[in-house]
Amino acid sequence: MTASSTPPTSSGRTKLRLLHLAAIIFFTVSGGPYGLEQLFSLVGNDGALFLLLLTPLLWDVPTILTVLELNSLMPITGGYYQWVKHALGIRWGFFEGWWTWLYTFCDLAIYPVLFIGYAAYFVPEIAHYKIPICLTIIWASAILNIVGIIPVGRASLILGVVVLVPFLVLFALAFLHPAATQVTANAAAHATATHAAANAPITNYGFANFSLALYTVMWNFIGWDNATTYAGEVNRPVRSYIISIGIAFCLVIGIYTVSALTVARTGINHNNLVAGGFPVLGELLGGRGLGMLIAAGGMASTLGLYSAVLLSVSRVPQVMADDQLLPGWLCSLHSRFQTPYISIIASSVVVSILVLFTFSDLIIMDIILYGAGLSLEFIALFLLRINEPDRPRPFRIPLGKIGLALLFILPIGIYSVALAGAIATQEKPLPVGLALALLFSAAPAWWLIRWRKPHLSAPRQPL
Repeated sequence: MTASSTPPTSSGRTKLRLLHLAAIIFFTVSGGPYGLEQLFSLVGNDGALFLLLLTPLLWDVPTILTVLELNSLMPITGGYYQWVKHALGIRWGFFEGWWTWLYTFCDLAIYPVLFIGYAAYFVPEIAHYKIPICLTIIWASAILNIVGIIPVGRASLILGVVVLVPFLVLFALAFLHPAATQVTANAAAHATATHAAANAPITNYGFANFSLALYTVMWNFIGWDNATTYAGEVNRPVRSYIISIGIAFCLVIGIYTVSALTVARTGINHNNLVAGGFPVLGELLGGRGLGMLIAAGGMASTLGLYSAVLLSVSRVPQVMADDQLLPGWLCSLHSRFQTPYISIIASSVVVSILVLFTFSDLIIMDIILYGAGLSLEFIALFLLRINEPDRPRPFRIPLGKIGLALLFILPIGIYSVALAGAIATQEKPLPVGLALALLFSAAPAWWLIRWRKPHLSAPRQPL
């Protein structure tokens, strides 16, 4: 890795601190329960709660443990790309960077689309101006990221408060004022399907619904590895990541679980929830004022998510360009802010095109690409345990090789179930086909690079 891979932030004063890092990780992974609304219509209240509690055990815990060990082994800018390159060689490092770069474009495109949905609570006609508003969000976030990582951290901390406070009020109303809850339940029951239908067994909803629900939940729990791409810009990175990821994980699990319990407790019509989002639930429990606060929180959430994820993805092409896997101009740093501004601009151009897709399409493409890259990270950890068993690891998963293999089966299994469901049901052939095409595009892209630069043949790159 060349010197340009890490902006000159040698002083702890100019590096990202623990609390700001926790806020960025929270937004990289979650940003609150916004985006979960369609889950309840897909599998009902009980099914939604079941998936929200089970998925973190199968999908997140193995991922988080892998990320923490690999990051403690190599806490450097580039994160997952550097881990895979070191363990499997530069070709698979390229595949990792390529797949995660593409997946993050899909992920980024989701947030401006969600922003429009929550802004429509205030101005319903805003949906007619989707494209110009999405472009404004994309390029305003690009400017913020060019200015630097510290402003992103501060903005994430402020936006985190804006996101969490309205939901704390919502939860308090739902669980501390049963009379208000009963009124909303009666109104919901009068307007729509029965309580029994909302709580039907998850098996009653069909494989297509289950697959899309699984994609939705998985999407709401991804991104732990993304937060490591700027580890070189974090103060005391090993300790900071362990604590910050722990804080973020507890926040995410807590707010998702209580959100699902609140939906079930109120008995809100799932169709209304999908159409109006959590602001409708807020209005039922606390009136128009609470609905407005939650809508504002949704807008803040999408802005925080976008800035946090853009921060992570912009560092990957930078280090790949340093390794001559991408054009050299991608590693150019801003003369004043020392940020990879060309990479940020290039990412923003691609996302500006992807906002034309729907929310469901983007989620499916997102998870298919992300799962492939995550699998390489599992393999990298396993190989590094074999090839470099004595290399210092401040954090080490307390499992041997067989235990690690069994641990990795869990997230790979749930990923395979979701992918098989999307393919078998043919509910979403376009996003599935496009995502698979993007996966396979890594091979010809690598062949082109090798043809132009045949010296890139070392099986393993030391760090």
